[in-house]
Amino acid sequence: MDNEQQYLNLLKYVLENGHKKSDRTGTGTISTFGYQMRFDLQKSFPILTTKKIPFGLIKSELLWFLHGDTNIRFLLEHKNHIWDEWAFKKYIESSDYTGPDMTDFGRRSLIDDDFAKDYKIEKKAFDEKILNDDNFANKYGDLGFVYGAQWRHWQTRDGGFIDQIKNVIDQIKKNPDSRRLIVSAWNPEDVPTMALPPCHTLFQFYVNDGKLSCQLYQRSGDLFLGVPFNIASYALLTHLIARETNLEVGEFIHTLGDAHIYSNHIEQVELQLSRKPQLGPKLEITSDKSIFELDTKDIKLNGYDPAPAIKAPVAV
Repeated sequence: MDNEQQYLNLLKYVLENGHKKSDRTGTGTISTFGYQMRFDLQKSFPILTTKKIPFGLIKSELLWFLHGDTNIRFLLEHKNHIWDEWAFKKYIESSDYTGPDMTDFGRRSLIDDDFAKDYKIEKKAFDEKILNDDNFANKYGDLGFVYGAQWRHWQTRDGGFIDQIKNVIDQIKKNPDSRRLIVSAWNPEDVPTMALPPCHTLFQFYVNDGKLSCQLYQRSGDLFLGVPFNIASYALLTHLIARETNLEVGEFIHTLGDAHIYSNHIEQVELQLSRKPQLGPKLEITSDKSIFELDTKDIKLNGYDPAPAIKAPVAV
């Protein structure tokens, strides 16, 4: 089966078989529990062609994780705004915020034009202050012990830390048949202080016949907006780890817990399902630098010709 068809089949399955559920954001979802997709990374790079996925955002976010960074300043410097909402929410709920009421800003901005204008003004000012004010960025730009912290600086009881990414690279090189090639982002002690508890919670590598495969367990997946990013991000991660360990790529296996379509994404999903997938692109890494030193310009897609993007609101 073609890589993209795996994802389209999941959308169809949830639309036809999902259960209506309430959720943390108050938006409502159609949800199914437990689903698996398999992507052959030898065939093509599994980024969607039935709608445009901004690969630049995927690159900068993954490098942000790999650097162990948890402050959105790096992302803003790369014109990446996918984590802004959680940092902005923390700010507008603080005593330092003195602007117009932004309560329920995620949904109100979609139906109230005046509110949307205020939101854009306040959000732009917030982003500029993160970029230009060190103290403000340290206080409101940091998202807590999210992915980068857990991947690269897992805190230990004795005050030290574990660099899970370096450790797993080392183990793949030394002991490729190990069944412990695991990186976990779900740290129960830190979950209460995270801006958003990890959705992609744990991934495991597997080496066979000179190829590296990766399986992700994702506890919660926003199928229309989030999961396409997750697929491309972990496919890219598999390529980067394979390159770092002198292996070819094998499969990316994506296992989902609560796989859901938000109730305000159904029209967009139906539009996407009406489109025909195209041939997937190929990934090119143009630098010999290590995985921890790569820049976004070192990672490229060749032959990516997707259908136009489809906009949808983010549930915060």
